[in-house]
Amino acid sequence: MRLNRSTDISLRILMLSAVRDGRLTIDELAESLAVPRHHLAKVVQRLQHLGLLETVRGRSGGVRLVAAAHTASIGGLVRTLEGETEVVDCEGEPACPLRQGCLLRGALRRAQEAFYATLDPITVGDLSAPPTRQVLLSLGRH
Repeated sequence: MRLNRSTDISLRILMLSAVRDGRLTIDELAESLAVPRHHLAKVVQRLQHLGLLETVRGRSGGVRLVAAAHTASIGGLVRTLEGETEVVDCEGEPACPLRQGCLLRGALRRAQEAFYATLDPITVGDLSAPPTRQVLLSLGRH
């Protein structure tokens, strides 16, 4: 299984925001995480809509992790960010001719759920703990 780029960026934004005091600007996040500004801004907007980030507009504005996001489950976040997609698209165009009696789809569904279940007990706070914390704090501060 491979995460969407926006899910990867979302997790990195949450991790960096978890260790930084105060607000981070979109430009600071984009530079620190090596992500194009426009793409990062869209991801921040989605995280704000999900209630994980607080955003403030204006000259002294920026983004900050909401307190409850520290305990958010990574498995739950990845499920939400990835959506209801399956590993393979059996119903696509054209539909797979094996879909009526194939056992692969069910096996892949179980494997995908096992992937999420492994991530369920891990929180944003866990991912921003040492030694990752020191790496996160060093980003963009050269």
